[in-house]
Amino acid sequence: MIVLKFGGTSVGTADSLRNVREIALGLEEPAIIVVSALGGLTDRLIATAKAAAAGEDTAPEMEAIARRHYDIIEEVVPQERRDEVLETVRPLLSELARMYEGLNLIGDLPARTLDVIVSFGERMSAPIVAGMIDGARCHYSPSFVKTEKWFGKNIADTTLTSDLICKEFAEVSLEVTGGFISSDRDSGEITNLGRGGSDYTAALIAAALDARILDIWTDVDGFMTSDPRIIPSARIIPEMTFVESMELCSFGAKVIYPPTIYPVFHKNIPIRILNTFNPSARGTYISDRPAGSRENPVTGLSTLRDTCLVTLSGPTTANVASLNSRAYNAMARRGIQVFLLAQPGDDSDFSFAVASADAQRTVYVLNEEFAPELLDGALEDISVKDCLSTIAVVGDNLKAESGLAPRIVHSLTRAGIPVEAVSDGSSETTVTVMVPQQEATPALRLLHGLFFPQQI
Repeated sequence: MIVLKFGGTSVGTADSLRNVREIALGLEEPAIIVVSALGGLTDRLIATAKAAAAGEDTAPEMEAIARRHYDIIEEVVPQERRDEVLETVRPLLSELARMYEGLNLIGDLPARTLDVIVSFGERMSAPIVAGMIDGARCHYSPSFVKTEKWFGKNIADTTLTSDLICKEFAEVSLEVTGGFISSDRDSGEITNLGRGGSDYTAALIAAALDARILDIWTDVDGFMTSDPRIIPSARIIPEMTFVESMELCSFGAKVIYPPTIYPVFHKNIPIRILNTFNPSARGTYISDRPAGSRENPVTGLSTLRDTCLVTLSGPTTANVASLNSRAYNAMARRGIQVFLLAQPGDDSDFSFAVASADAQRTVYVLNEEFAPELLDGALEDISVKDCLSTIAVVGDNLKAESGLAPRIVHSLTRAGIPVEAVSDGSSETTVTVMVPQQEATPALRLLHGLFFPQQI
């Protein structure tokens, strides 16, 4: 059994949906297809909801949303199944229109209401995709993907979800479901798994059912050695490990939503990244096995922009283990993600990176956590250096490559690019450096040229 996930661009137009149908009809084993909303629709639903709450007339926008769905149904769903699909989609469009009218009247947009509104995308795309593929059956993901509250966020209750998935898909032939949308395990209210939630839904299904493989169909040929918009010479990475893919995604590569990898990683279910618009391309194969013998220790590079360096100074920073544990746990409780840990040459400083958007909240949390130390002088200062970018150099077992981090730093500084921080001790697979934001592009190009020289 195989699980396939098709993203928004893959189901965005009648032509791309025909590609999806051809891929589905070519399958030679039972399959579950997970689909996103039509390309761009989720953003459109959110924007229209905000406009409605602001008192704007959203009727023209609602009409355009409805027309897009009706036109696609007309183009891709066979005549004999069209009425069946319309009987599902038409009431959903009417309900969506009424919700926008209600927001217009109350002049407010509650978070719960927005969760329901964004769910309409997958609730309409799934029956359309099922309707265009002969023999496919449609399933409603909130009936088996359940969430719980964790520090104010909806996260999957993986145990309950796994049990419900096994019951829902006790028999698999050719099944279709929407990704992203879910429901609260206690209240039953519509929730969602956040951006990239369709990838995550597919991974949860694959893990629960012990699928042979998880195929992520998107609009690129696979993982590349760097962002091709910045590095035109970037190459496809044919094979990589789960850990390498997680590291690249965590540091800015947008090929997969990072949490997607965890459920299948633990079940050792491979992932393939494939291109809906170029299905014959080999793509990228992700598994637990390193890719043969590599002359190049580096697999790829990725970049997180808009990051900042938070530095704690004072005698207490000499106890790195305790400081790290307390700081990390305090921020994790507030949902703040740490990208990099570094202790510069001066033992009285300890630094880590967070998103610039979290800078103010991070300082508040740290001031609260370390109030006693700040009061007695054991911790002297908490400072922030903003407008930085974090570049990750990723490769299987990079830690075994002695001198790699100094080589990276030397190459950048020799080119006149200041390195604000470097970390090569916290990961077996990644060396990270922070540079001024305006230097991010030249730094990435320099490092990519260093590890992936253009072949003549």
